[in-house]
Amino acid sequence: MSGHNKWSQIKHKKGASDAKRAKLFAKLLRAISIAAKTEANPQFNPRLRSAVETARENLVPSDNIEKAINKASEQKDLSEMTIEAYGPEGIAIIIQAVTDNTNRTISEVKKILSDHEAKFANPGSVLWAFDAPVAGNPEAQWKAKFPQKVSENAQQKMEKLLEALDEHDDVQDIFTNIE
Repeated sequence: MSGHNKWSQIKHKKGASDAKRAKLFAKLLRAISIAAKTEANPQFNPRLRSAVETARENLVPSDNIEKAINKASEQKDLSEMTIEAYGPEGIAIIIQAVTDNTNRTISEVKKILSDHEAKFANPGSVLWAFDAPVAGNPEAQWKAKFPQKVSENAQQKMEKLLEALDEHDDVQDIFTNIE
């Protein structure tokens, strides 16, 4: 009668939810580290303040937030990058990532894109289709200038692609021009 033990069921559910939570914490702490590179004081750094507030809303322990800020002032090898791509039916995609190894991240994102019928684009070939976020506003996001309607099939493919990209540890945000 395997599988009927209540503890086993709890253990599997808790393990899955803990893994999701750990992945979210890692992304939030990486965003804090990047924001803290320029100024470690949240009072003078609105981007850091916003990242810390988001982390606190998601119940990231204060000790972990402080460690991420301190680590950022010591460690300068994390970098932000913007990756441009085209998905099914020519959907424009902007991927923002934070990484310590840009070559690794680019090759892994290229692999995910090719597995989901999308292709890597040259820098600048997708950005024209979006309005850039307003500087100084940490909540600002890329907005599509020309929203595009897509078929149901392309919508399903994009959902799978977005899930795969979101599972990658280095990927922070993904923006598309889907209507």
